[in-house]
Amino acid sequence: MYPSATLSRRVKTAVIATAAVAGLALVPTTAAMAAPSGNGCDNRNNNTYEKLLECVRVDGVLEHAQALQAIADANDDNRSAGTSGYTESVEYVVETLQAAGWSVELDEFDFTYVPPPELEQLTPAPAASYETGVFTGTGYGEVTGTVIPVDIVTALPRDPVTSGCEASDFTGLDFTGSADIALIQRGTCEFGVKAVNAQNAGAEAVIIFNQGNTPLREGLVTGTLFGVNTEPLDIPVVGASFADGVAMTAAGSTARILVDAPEQRPQVNVIAELPGKNDANVVMAGAHLDSVQAGPGINDNGSGSAALLEIAQQISKVKPENTLRFAWWGAEESGLLGSRAYVADQVAAGSIDEIALYLNFDMVASPNYIFMVYDGDESGFPAPVVVPEGSVQIEDLFESYFTKMGIPYDDAEFSGRSDYQAFIQNGIPAGGLFTGAEVVKTEEQAAIWGGVAGEQYDQCYHLACDTIDNLALDALDVNTDAIATAVLTYAYSTETVNGVVGKKVPGGFTLPAPAGPEGTVGSDGGHEHQPTD
Repeated sequence: MYPSATLSRRVKTAVIATAAVAGLALVPTTAAMAAPSGNGCDNRNNNTYEKLLECVRVDGVLEHAQALQAIADANDDNRSAGTSGYTESVEYVVETLQAAGWSVELDEFDFTYVPPPELEQLTPAPAASYETGVFTGTGYGEVTGTVIPVDIVTALPRDPVTSGCEASDFTGLDFTGSADIALIQRGTCEFGVKAVNAQNAGAEAVIIFNQGNTPLREGLVTGTLFGVNTEPLDIPVVGASFADGVAMTAAGSTARILVDAPEQRPQVNVIAELPGKNDANVVMAGAHLDSVQAGPGINDNGSGSAALLEIAQQISKVKPENTLRFAWWGAEESGLLGSRAYVADQVAAGSIDEIALYLNFDMVASPNYIFMVYDGDESGFPAPVVVPEGSVQIEDLFESYFTKMGIPYDDAEFSGRSDYQAFIQNGIPAGGLFTGAEVVKTEEQAAIWGGVAGEQYDQCYHLACDTIDNLALDALDVNTDAIATAVLTYAYSTETVNGVVGKKVPGGFTLPAPAGPEGTVGSDGGHEHQPTD
């Protein structure tokens, strides 16, 4: 991990020792993983669509994804912000970009690291450790005590559930012991209402488990206790899945909860730049580099990170009209913290208007994928945010690429739920690609894109099984080419987006009008970060 004393905003990466990338020894180095030697990709100027798409290969993307997997393997199976796994991921990205000739800087931001909590059911036998997570605004400490269910509903349809929503829910329950743990079910009111009612009733800790009324409310639940509350609670509050919560309703249940206090661990974004003739018209593309604590995050979001790395290598000899700036964001999974801090710095420096557009790539190889494009024109969804002018044209470019290649696509809600949020909040046009998270694929979608109806787009979303085996290589191949096409287009001209005239990309590659989305998506495909009830 970088010692915080040696880092400052925009620190040049010359301070990084080349010996830091220990995980690279595990990356395959066979000819099958490298660009073909006969086409000169390593040395030629890929300044046309044809040349760039010939050299941007899924094998190259997979090599980077395998490096991230090796890093996770060596670091407790994750690459989450604040851990050595994230630090080594940064080092790998930096070394790769520097070798390709990009100018690379580190962008530091404040970060509060919360160690992984622990949740164990001790009795009745056999004892069991459960997957858990903390709620934002939790208190801290270790509590071993009696589990007291609060107005639990286990019988179907389990809707509505008002567990813990009223102080009266705790009437008649014995919270007078020295260590009592309130077991509360999700539903109806804010998490913070439930938790503060438990605290006021005398509980020393709280477990909030999922509602269990729909497939999306079966797994581990976490969220925020802020809202009705403006201050953190005094007692630890952790989450659990519906099944684990039901297990703890058994008579005689006792449990152990551990929530350690957070630590200040400054983190970094990796910012790489390829100078263009116009340094006041910057084309940005980004992907978050961190994983969740539960797993290595190779689809979420090693897929977007690896795709950008491959494109950065293959486009590095181009002399762009507009400056290209790629970003690998930190702490996206903790609340989009890295990208928010970066944009705030750009606003404070008065340079935010130099950014012509931002392209975001978060989960582009989901194993049960559908191809989705951020819905800038709101043809499929009314956006819950203001869509900056120019975003529609970015959507059209991606859709034109899919149309040219004969690939069906659909809309992803322009929701701001990933690292483009801070950009669009400051009026920067944005767009991107997405292949889905925890939402279930429909029969209609399976008929169009293949895969398995009735299963999530990514069954390993935010889980330990999000490994190198969780990537759909065909989706990764298609999306990497689509990203490369967009990056090269805007490297030459952003006229369609912001009116700044550049040049036409050399060659005879033409894009047709978009064929239009399939119209099968009734949600944003998932990727929710902060459930609140």
